[in-house]
Amino acid sequence: MSIQGPKTKKLFKEALEVMPYGVNSNFRYWGDDDTLIASRGEGAYIYDADDKRYIDYRLGFGPIILGHGYQDVVKKVQDAIAGGSVFAWTTPYEIELCERIIKMCNVDKVRLTNSGTEATMHALRIARAHTGREKFIKFEGQYHGMLDYFMFSTASAAPRSLGSKRNPINSAATSGIPKGISEYVINLPFNDFERLEETVDAKWGDIAAIFVEPILGNSASIMPLPGFLEKIRELCDKYGIVMVFDEVKTGFRIANGGAQEYFNIQADLVTYAKALGNGFPIAAIAGKEEVMMTIQPGAMAHGGTYSGNVVGAAAGIATLEILEKEPVIETINKRGSALMQGLRDILTEVDIPHQIIGVPAMFGIVLGVEEEPRDFREYFNGDGDLYEELAVNLIERGVQPDGDAREPWFLCYSLTEQDVNETLNIFNDAIIAAKDES
Repeated sequence: MSIQGPKTKKLFKEALEVMPYGVNSNFRYWGDDDTLIASRGEGAYIYDADDKRYIDYRLGFGPIILGHGYQDVVKKVQDAIAGGSVFAWTTPYEIELCERIIKMCNVDKVRLTNSGTEATMHALRIARAHTGREKFIKFEGQYHGMLDYFMFSTASAAPRSLGSKRNPINSAATSGIPKGISEYVINLPFNDFERLEETVDAKWGDIAAIFVEPILGNSASIMPLPGFLEKIRELCDKYGIVMVFDEVKTGFRIANGGAQEYFNIQADLVTYAKALGNGFPIAAIAGKEEVMMTIQPGAMAHGGTYSGNVVGAAAGIATLEILEKEPVIETINKRGSALMQGLRDILTEVDIPHQIIGVPAMFGIVLGVEEEPRDFREYFNGDGDLYEELAVNLIERGVQPDGDAREPWFLCYSLTEQDVNETLNIFNDAIIAAKDES
C-alpha cells in the first residue's frame, strides 16, 4: 500500500523526470510508492501535497528546534535580507552570531559556514594543519557528513562489513571514493575503552584528531558510557591530538551549550549546524583559540562564498536569542520525557521487548532487545523490520518518524502536550497493527 495520495504521486512522477530518483538527497528516497512531497510546515506539523497533516518527528533530520515557519525567525530573516544577502565582506550579523555562539558554548573563536559537511571538512583540515599529522579516528555508526574521508563505517554500513571488533575494517559507504583515502581513517567501535586506548597508544604520532558524535545521532541515539568521552579527552591531552565534538545534531538541541554543556567536557574543536538556524542553512566551526588560530590567511585555507551569509546568520541570531530567553530546552525535555515514558508503557503492554535510548530532544527506539545497545554493532540486535512496519503504520495514521530506526525521533518547541497524547494514541494502534502484520 502506497502512502502517497494522488497529488503527491503526480508530483513525484514529475520529480522523477528532472532529478535522479526524484530527490536531492538519497535519504529522502523511500521508493517510488512511499516518497512524499512536503508542501508546507507549520509548528510541529508538516503537510504533504495532498494536504495530509503529520506530527513531524523528523524535523528535516533535526534542524527544526523551534517549529516549522517559526515567525520570530522568519521575520528576522525577512528584515535582514531586504538589505542584501552576500557582500564578500564581514557583516554585523556574522559578528553578533559568533558572539552568541561564544557566550552559549564557552568557546574562544568561531568561523561560519553553510552545512554540517562543510563544518566537519574544515575541522579536519584545521586539526591536520595544527598537528602536522594526517590520520584521524572516528567511530563506527557515526556520520560526519558527505566528505569522502568520513564515508567509512557510517550508520549505513552492514554489520558484516565491519570485520571483527579487535581489528575493524573500514567499510566504504558509497562508490566513488578513491581507495587510498581509507589509509587515513581509523574506525573504532564506540564505547570500547580498551580498543581506543591501545590504538591511540600505538599510533598517536600519526593521529591529528579524534572525531566523535557525543550521542550517536544516526544510530538511534546510542549514549556514551560513563567515562568514555572523558577517556577521549585524556588521550587527546596526553598525545597532542585535537578532540573534535561533532555537534551538528546535538548542538543547541540537548542543551543551550550543546553536548559540551550536557556532558561537561570541553573539546578542542566543535562543529555546529542543524538547530543553529531552525531550518535555515547555517553552520559553524568553533573551539579553543590556539587551534582555531591555525586558520591563518595564506597558510591554511578556509573560505566559502556563502559562509556567514545574511540569511543564515540572521536566522542563527534569532534562533539563539529565543533559546536564551525562552524555556525551549526545558519544554522539549518535558514533552520528550512524557513521550518516551508513554512509548515504553505501550510497548510493555503489548509485550514487545524494547529500549528507548538517548535524550528527550532526540531519542531512538530499538525493538526486540532487552539490553541497551552500547555501540553500532549491538544496535543490529534489534528488530529493524518490525520498526519499519511500525513506521509505515504511524505515517499512514498521521505521525511521521523516520522509516529507519537508526534515525532518532526529534522534538521541537512547538510540540504540545496534546500532540504528545495524540502521538501515543496513534502509536498504540500502529504497534498493534505492526505486530499483527509481522
